[in-house]
Amino acid sequence: MPNVVLVVDMVKGFLEPGHNLYCGDDSRKIIPTVRAMLERERQAGSQVLFISDHHDPDDLEFQVFPVHCVKGTEEPDVIPELQEFVTGSGAGSNIVPKNRYSGFFNTDLAQRLEDLNPEKVIICGVCTDICVMHTASDARNRDYAVEVPADCVATFDPGAHTWALAHLEKILGAKVV
Repeated sequence: MPNVVLVVDMVKGFLEPGHNLYCGDDSRKIIPTVRAMLERERQAGSQVLFISDHHDPDDLEFQVFPVHCVKGTEEPDVIPELQEFVTGSGAGSNIVPKNRYSGFFNTDLAQRLEDLNPEKVIICGVCTDICVMHTASDARNRDYAVEVPADCVATFDPGAHTWALAHLEKILGAKVV
C-alpha cells in the first residue's frame, strides 16, 4: 500500500504575491521542502493529489475571507514550482477542486482514498490552521493514519501555525514530523 500525499492549496492565489489571500513570503519558504518531499514520495510509489480551492464568484466564504481562487481565473492553478507533479486533465487529473476548508467536503477525495487504500496520508501545504487542519481532521475521522511534515506547512499567522501543529498532534492524532 503506497502513501498518498495531499498537497493542500499550493496554488497561485495563496502563494504568489499580489493576490488577495497571499500567505506571505514566509509561506513561500516551504516550496523547496514540499518539492523534495514530493520527489521522495513519488520515487517510493506514492500517489500525489492536489487539493485546490475553486470558488464560484458568489461563494459565501467571501463573507469571511476576501474573494480568492475563483473558478476560471489563474488563482486555483497549482504554482509553477510544483506543476511537474500535476498529472492528467479533467476527470483523470490528480487535482481535487474544493470550495470549503476540508478537501473532503463536496469532493471525490473520500472515494479516491478508498480506491488507493494508502498506508498513510501525508498532508502538506497552506494554511496549517485552516485547510490543512480541516482536511487532516476529516482524514482522521475516516481512520486514516495522517502525517504532517511541519516544514511542509505554513500559514499567515505564526501563532496560529504553532497552535494548529499542536492541535493536529494532540487532539486529532496526526503524526507531526
